[in-house]
Amino acid sequence: MKKFLSSTFLIALTFIASAQVPEGKKVISSLYLYDMASGKSSLILREMRHFEAPNWSPDGKYLLINCLGKLEKISTMGDKLGELNTGKVQDANNDHGYSFDGKTLFISSAKPEFKEHTSFIYKVAAEGGEPNQITPMSTSYWHGVSPDGKDIVYCANRNGNYDVYKMNANGGQEIRLTISEGLDDGPEYSPDGKYIYINSYRTGRMQIWRMQADGSNPEQMTFDARSNWFAHIAPNNKVATIISYLEDQKQTHPFGRQVQLRLLDLNTKKITNLTAPFYGGQGTINVPSWSPDGKQFAYVRYELMD
Repeated sequence: MKKFLSSTFLIALTFIASAQVPEGKKVISSLYLYDMASGKSSLILREMRHFEAPNWSPDGKYLLINCLGKLEKISTMGDKLGELNTGKVQDANNDHGYSFDGKTLFISSAKPEFKEHTSFIYKVAAEGGEPNQITPMSTSYWHGVSPDGKDIVYCANRNGNYDVYKMNANGGQEIRLTISEGLDDGPEYSPDGKYIYINSYRTGRMQIWRMQADGSNPEQMTFDARSNWFAHIAPNNKVATIISYLEDQKQTHPFGRQVQLRLLDLNTKKITNLTAPFYGGQGTINVPSWSPDGKQFAYVRYELMD
């Protein structure tokens, strides 16, 4: 989540998970798998802690979540498989995910030597190890990688404005792909590499857009009164999951709101509700979470308790 606000307010309300929780309350996180054939969600893990952003592993055997800066593996049955080794990178946020070929994991993480919030992008072998830093500047949040693995796309704050950028997956010069004044976020490649899908506030409401891989020819994909975020493209390249806030959240993606997961037809632009509204938002489905076969996707619901 990114905001056009002072850094102090940004840190207090957005990046520190505990600060998003009302005083005196504790978070219960529930990890679900949604089955496309049956249209039903199955609960596989429910715990009294705040975890976020499931990725589905390329081999289909486990889910990757972040909690308190660490990345953890959870089996598709809900069994805890331990932490993924990320070396000196120990402050991961909820923007992480795998390359299409399954060989590489990208991680967005802060650096402990900085007092203010930071986020740099790293890459590491999918099985873990010591990550290599890609982006030299903060804040940078990974969201997608090209199908051929050559480029990453990410949201970054440069000169006080959050836009979408592209960079070689090994590092190098960053290329700015969006120039609108409003927040542009959540870039993700289509499986054929033709499009990059984003969510953008350029019309005065957060909507899903897509553009050519070079940033040209932007096309609006959603048009309703919801705040629509994070289009995750299915392996069949025909539909995408999106998370929609029932009430307008302007340029924010907060935790603890009424949200609904919906399915966007990438050809007709028709939207179908997948879930009933539930308590979620930041952390629910920030990153790609489809199973490799496209039959399921993962997401997180939240509850508060005294």
